[in-house]
Amino acid sequence: MCGTCGCGEHHHSHEHGHHHEEVAVINLEQDILQRNNLLAERNRGYFEAKRLFVLNLMSSPGSGKTTLLEETIRRLKGKQSIYVIEGDQQTSNDADRISALDVPVFQVNTGTGCHLEASMVNHAVKHLNPVEGSVLFVENVGNLVCPAMFDLGEARKVVIVSTTEGDDKPLKYPHIFAEAEVCVINKIDLAPYLNTSVAELKENALKVNHHLQIFEVSALQGDGMDNWCNWLLAECAKCK
Repeated sequence: MCGTCGCGEHHHSHEHGHHHEEVAVINLEQDILQRNNLLAERNRGYFEAKRLFVLNLMSSPGSGKTTLLEETIRRLKGKQSIYVIEGDQQTSNDADRISALDVPVFQVNTGTGCHLEASMVNHAVKHLNPVEGSVLFVENVGNLVCPAMFDLGEARKVVIVSTTEGDDKPLKYPHIFAEAEVCVINKIDLAPYLNTSVAELKENALKVNHHLQIFEVSALQGDGMDNWCNWLLAECAKCK
């Protein structure tokens, strides 16, 4: 239940005539987003000055994005300097998994918040102090709504969706797919055992955003990971 984006607020469908309250809430949300965007631009300027390639990884809980990140790190280590910011409401479980791979990681716990904000990333980056030319993965809080609203200063928004979530996810949550530049379809190895069509999932994602660059992978089995990692290395090289 988010105190900044208002996703936890209860909205009544009946009229009370208190339109000034609705206007006040809208103005507050606009102010919050405006302040976030200003700091996001400061982050972006810093990232560009240090030639960092920054990705904002967004998905619902259970999509396998931490497993995807782990396997990506294993494949990129020795080829690319890597830093990670982990966003969760509670625990350092995911940060512990990343730390076990001997990669610098900073945990951000948002409490009741449902997304990371530019200020949180700014704080984390000051602690990490990444070297020039690095890749910085920001694993956002598991949520398909609010993370899409908050610019962090990243170079790419990456939405991760798994076959276990069904093939209509992009149609149910279109905003996050519309905001993303990249979509990773994970757990393709499970598709034969599910009532999910990878082709239809991809088609639905492209209906929402026909500019999406899509990667089909199984982070656990390794399918498609070469294409994903080769793209990452190529994008990192462009920043240097």
